[in-house]
Amino acid sequence: MALLAKNKPQGIAALKAGMDRETARKYAKSGKLPSQSQPLHDWRTRPDPFADDWPEVVALLELTPALKPYVLFEHLQALYPGRHEPGEIRTLQRRINVWKAQHGPDVEVFFPQDHRPGEASQTDFTNCDELRVTILGEGLPHLLCHFVLPYSNWQWVTVCQSESLLALRRGMQAALFRLGHVPEWAQTDNSTAATHDLPKGVEKTPVDDALSSPGRLFNAEYEAVVRHLGMKPRTIGVGKSEQNGDVESANGVLKRRLEQHLLLRRSRDFESVLDYERWTQDVCVAANLSRGKRVAEEQAVMKVLTAQRLAEYVTEAVPVSTWSTVRVRENTYSVPSRLIGQTVQARVFEDRVEVWFHGRHELSVERLVGRSRARINYRHIIWSLMKKPGAFARYHYREELFPTLIFRRAYDALAAATGVERKADVSYVRILHHAASTMQIEVETALELLLDAGEVPTPERVKALTDRNTQPARVTEMPALVPDLHTYDGLLSADMLRRETGT
Repeated sequence: MALLAKNKPQGIAALKAGMDRETARKYAKSGKLPSQSQPLHDWRTRPDPFADDWPEVVALLELTPALKPYVLFEHLQALYPGRHEPGEIRTLQRRINVWKAQHGPDVEVFFPQDHRPGEASQTDFTNCDELRVTILGEGLPHLLCHFVLPYSNWQWVTVCQSESLLALRRGMQAALFRLGHVPEWAQTDNSTAATHDLPKGVEKTPVDDALSSPGRLFNAEYEAVVRHLGMKPRTIGVGKSEQNGDVESANGVLKRRLEQHLLLRRSRDFESVLDYERWTQDVCVAANLSRGKRVAEEQAVMKVLTAQRLAEYVTEAVPVSTWSTVRVRENTYSVPSRLIGQTVQARVFEDRVEVWFHGRHELSVERLVGRSRARINYRHIIWSLMKKPGAFARYHYREELFPTLIFRRAYDALAAATGVERKADVSYVRILHHAASTMQIEVETALELLLDAGEVPTPERVKALTDRNTQPARVTEMPALVPDLHTYDGLLSADMLRRETGT
């Protein structure tokens, strides 16, 4: 038809179209395409298996439009056993879809939005366990805090453990200081990191009502962070994830991109979390290169970032209990026993907790996720436990005193060999003490050797395998080096002679 419209001979047009001349003449005469020449197929080729049931199905749909076809099918099977075969469910699904399109309730309409450059950022957390990333062979359950500018799709990520305010603060700061500019609005969903339920009896101001979701208020700390960075906070509606559609869509695109780069890298293992985070950010840098023009448009209308970078931790003053522990964010951590009775400063980062006392850094420990959990370092309490080994049997955090599975196996072997719980406890406490006094890895290796050989890992056998020659190494005495300055004078004389002769 296109060739005929260009005044090509009918025979040539038929030849080029790969059809018979007579077929071409038929279509040219009718003036219709093949698809337009076929009659509409609006008749059934076999009896409708739901003809008798259809009025009942329609009555149920009119009463409850949300009913799913598979539920209605199961309902009919229960009412009329043996009348419908399992394969007939597809027929019912098609009939219900047609009925809903012709007689069903109106469906919510989604309106595509035109984003303005520099107007807003969207931030969201996305779970990346599916990437199967490991750190030195150990699995890394993690999230990515994903920051996106909807107009240009410029993006940045940071690795985090949970959807906490600290993770949100760190992610936003990392993106904005990388970008060097700030949009007018910072948009998030209604996660507890940014908002909380409106307390009973409290009424929202008109400004809060316009910017936050019904029944929700901004957390004061989150709002302070956003305003410090030079933005204004706003949220999407409760249950309206499509309002954060750009970052939601970008989450999937980012994870598919990361998966491809992991395949190209040929390894999912990294040296550290920081190494992995830098790798993900390198992937973002490469993706952002193609968005340069629109990013420039955004930066031209955004304010330059002038805020000072906030500390990526919060400080809490916590007392050290007589158990040699501190309670930080609903979780328990052990500290050196010399701090018992003191009040220490806990710096709570997104991924770790640092303990400081009078300006001195005492320890760093990986932050626990969740509540009512404990992380006890046996080195902090072992010296007291050696004096009171009987406390081990019912120690509240007893399971924390097995640093690895090998230590747990060693205790079980001691208990089985002695048959007396107290004797096993004393022996195991002595092994822990030896690990704290020397090197845990050496004690662990000795335990593994003894267990594999079928021997009982008594403290004496462990000590025999790990003891070293304690004699101090001899230092070879060397005569003092006396420089010969005459050699230096000779070099100076030779240089002066070359200058005078010009050679």
